[in-house]
Amino acid sequence: MKVCILSDSHDNRALLEAAVREAADLGVEAVLHCGDLVAPSTLNVLKPFGLPIHVIHGNNTGDLYMMSRIAGKPGSLVRFYGQDAGIELAGRRVFLVHYPHYAEALATTGDWDLVCCGHDHKADIRDVRNIKGGNTRLVNPGTVGGVAAPATWVLGDLETMEFEVRPVSLEAA
Repeated sequence: MKVCILSDSHDNRALLEAAVREAADLGVEAVLHCGDLVAPSTLNVLKPFGLPIHVIHGNNTGDLYMMSRIAGKPGSLVRFYGQDAGIELAGRRVFLVHYPHYAEALATTGDWDLVCCGHDHKADIRDVRNIKGGNTRLVNPGTVGGVAAPATWVLGDLETMEFEVRPVSLEAA
């Protein structure tokens, strides 16, 4: 299963839409948003893609009540978890949290196959040694909103556990 991992869109609808458009063209089956979406209405640009969207809030929370209402509508593809989420996708245990220091701590537990975060707008993909003697993949997609850094997202394959930072281009949109 291919996934689109992104964070820190900060209501930049054009860049968010461009990233998910490219991801959809590459065959992703779900979007993972690691926080700082801000306005829940920003998700409206993703509706036409028909992909499940797993989203948490970050430190720029916006209207959490409305986010819950959007997610709670019958037939909604939005899954809003609050400040963090432990989910299973394609048989992989995935944890979403906004803050990198929490993400690293969770990765060290060995309880997760993949831990995703955002917040610092620095794209990073690496393995973290865990206490169970293995490694946990830690992915920070940077800022899809292009806030004080280039706009990026991560294409992930949960079967192979391969991940790639990709730039967002409005020219391809």
